[in-house]
Amino acid sequence: MKQFGSFIKKEFLHIFRDIRTMMMLLAMPVIQLIIFGFAIRTEITNTPFAVFDESKSTSSRLITERMNGSRYFDLKENLNSFVKIEEYFRKGKIKLALVIPQNFSDDLYRTGTGNLQLLADASDPNEASTITSYAQQILMQHQQSLMKTNKIPYVIRTEIKMLYNPQLQSAYNFVPGIMGLILMLICAMVTSISIVREKEQGTMEILLVSPVKPVFIVLSKAVPYLLIAFLDVILILLISNNILHVPIAGNIFLILFLSTLFILSALSLGMLISSVTKTQQAAMMMSGAGLMLPTMLLSGLIFPVENMPILLQIISNLIPAKWFIIAIKDVMIKGLEFTAIWRELSILLGMTVFLLTVSIKQFKNRL
Repeated sequence: MKQFGSFIKKEFLHIFRDIRTMMMLLAMPVIQLIIFGFAIRTEITNTPFAVFDESKSTSSRLITERMNGSRYFDLKENLNSFVKIEEYFRKGKIKLALVIPQNFSDDLYRTGTGNLQLLADASDPNEASTITSYAQQILMQHQQSLMKTNKIPYVIRTEIKMLYNPQLQSAYNFVPGIMGLILMLICAMVTSISIVREKEQGTMEILLVSPVKPVFIVLSKAVPYLLIAFLDVILILLISNNILHVPIAGNIFLILFLSTLFILSALSLGMLISSVTKTQQAAMMMSGAGLMLPTMLLSGLIFPVENMPILLQIISNLIPAKWFIIAIKDVMIKGLEFTAIWRELSILLGMTVFLLTVSIKQFKNRL
């Protein structure tokens, strides 16, 4: 038993001396619990909305105040033109618009029935369904308060219009998000493993004695995966458009350019991972588990980032997939042009340049 205890002690010492293993065993569960606990929220709060109020009556003002006073909505603008609604939706400033007709108050108090219109951004169908149901609940509460005060069976009817995705097909939101997840995992994982494999097999030293500069060696490892990933993008677009019936409303060349830029950022991240890992297993773990969880939870793929705590929202800004998913959804589903996504493109470009520079520098310093 004494020898058995010595072996157990030896294994503990091996584990304690390996900082990466300790981080994986102790820190990873804590990080996952915190991210899952704060990121996974089924309810949606502080949804930005706008009001186009032609009635300008006491009733319309009370409805607006009741919605804005709810924790589910945050009033961004009182619009003076119906045309402005489409503009605000396309710029991503609002996710819901409340339209109050000019004769709303007269119809409500004279006939007992008033008509309103709700317009929602349905590029994310689940989110659109949720926020419109919240709005209908608030309108129902206002209707009940009127009935209690005046003892008259008032009825507020709402016409709901889903923009960009009238049929509420989940593929409209699913395809752009999955495209970002697939490209990130494939590019980062395969690139990091291919470079680390050269180190494990001892062939990297042979490459270094060649007259080619180290920067071209590491870039040569990424070029084939760039072309393969670009082919994956084309296949995803063909399948989503012809089989899943997801429209490609925007410029196809802008979509391809955006995808190429994101692929470059993912490849750069993979090269950076290869510079800090020594084994293929470590590279696979870091590029797989280390990237998949943040990409799925903090990029807006599944859960809205706006509902997360401020700290997680700040961290989400460091994930390239977040900016790619926002931009590709705006171009594919909404049909927006370059001027509407220049901010996301600029951030993605900056991340790509930064990651590529750091990965090349680390590669040269390490060698």
